Amino acid sequence: MDSHEDRIAFIRANTELLAVPHAPEIRLYLASEATELWERTEEELGQLGLPPPYWAFAWAGGQALARHLLDLPVLVRGKRVLDFAAGSGLAGIAAAKSGAALVVASEIDAFALAAIELNAEANDCRVSATSQDYLEEQDPPFDLILAGDVCYERPMAERVAAWLEACARAGREVLLGDPGRHYLPRNRLRKVTEYSVPTSRALEDATIKRTAVWTFGAGALP
Repeated sequence: MDSHEDRIAFIRANTELLAVPHAPEIRLYLASEATELWERTEEELGQLGLPPPYWAFAWAGGQALARHLLDLPVLVRGKRVLDFAAGSGLAGIAAAKSGAALVVASEIDAFALAAIELNAEANDCRVSATSQDYLEEQDPPFDLILAGDVCYERPMAERVAAWLEACARAGREVLLGDPGRHYLPRNRLRKVTEYSVPTSRALEDATIKRTAVWTFGAGALP
């Protein structure tokens, strides 16, 4: 699957265009059976050293971000938005549908980039997918940075949190969607809002996850 066209074909063949549970205004190419796709993808792509298909699932943090932006479009209207480590592109699509002037979705996974393209097209909105590593950018050209479900592994969580906090200190707005994973830096965050987000037992430890939208700053809510 060396070509972009092959990746597009794989996604179409192994997913369904489904409404996102907590943001049904948006439809994504999602795995209807999580375990089967995960195993098949690992078997077919694992030898190439490619990552698991995170792009094929609507993770809790991304769903919370999407719901927040759809309910409060004033947060993104007319702004330049980065959906960092975008996965399916869910948060970025919500930003585009809510009136953002520009939406860029960054991902290092080539399959995710293909999925973002398909998902943006399915929702009739413009999202630019890129493999650029913005963690190296000291002054990213965005007004708002979205990051969903990035605290599941310690090294990534520490690096991303440090970068997001630096962006916030530099004047960028930062919104982080997370269901309270172990490496979430709670002591540096302020809870903006919270939702009960439907999830899959194949992916999470519950079918409903209490999931918050966070920003950097003191005075966290309980």
